[in-house]
Amino acid sequence: MNQDRLKSSVAEAAINYIESDLHSESILGVGTGSTANFFIDYLAGIKHKFRAAVASSKETQIRLQERGIEVLDLNFADEVTVYVDGADETNEALELIKGGGGALTREKIIASAARTFVCIVDSSKCVETLGKFSLPVEVIPMARSLVARKLFDLGGNPVYRENFLTDNGNAILDVHDLTVSNAKSLEETINSIVGTVTNGLFALRPADVLLVGTSNEVLEKKLSD
Repeated sequence: MNQDRLKSSVAEAAINYIESDLHSESILGVGTGSTANFFIDYLAGIKHKFRAAVASSKETQIRLQERGIEVLDLNFADEVTVYVDGADETNEALELIKGGGGALTREKIIASAARTFVCIVDSSKCVETLGKFSLPVEVIPMARSLVARKLFDLGGNPVYRENFLTDNGNAILDVHDLTVSNAKSLEETINSIVGTVTNGLFALRPADVLLVGTSNEVLEKKLSD
């Protein structure tokens, strides 16, 4: 089974997982990226079962609206019932690296607001130790070099993502060669660097549920397991 088929199968499994918890006033958080796009396509088939969605990027907002799904500003959402999104890496503790698409800040905000965070990945994203995938760090543009030097001091190799601005108008540094032995501590440390908006570690707020698409089935893991 190719990677797109895996992504499609796990996105469909996410629909089956959340559908029974939805009601007419439910608000869904929806992530950004290729796996999330498959989820949006399936979500259109049950759009009558929930009120609206909150989008983690302009790209996601457009895709949702094109499929007839109302999109709300998070400020006008009383509660996000569930947030569904992919990840670039995940470990056994359901800690994640996200932000390859540059939407990490809005993704982290919605994850924080959500009652339940369901992460959907194909099996290639499951790792023993986070860090093989470069860690995105969103930074205020004027602080880019300052933050890069601090990240270098932490043992990373930050690379400026050229010709790219986030939906918030900020820059991205992709940090290579970081050893993520303690994801929670590293997330806090990087976020404390002046000029940093946030980083792509989702360890302080990990996924509650992980759905993994494999060649044979979709596996489910819960944070409480």
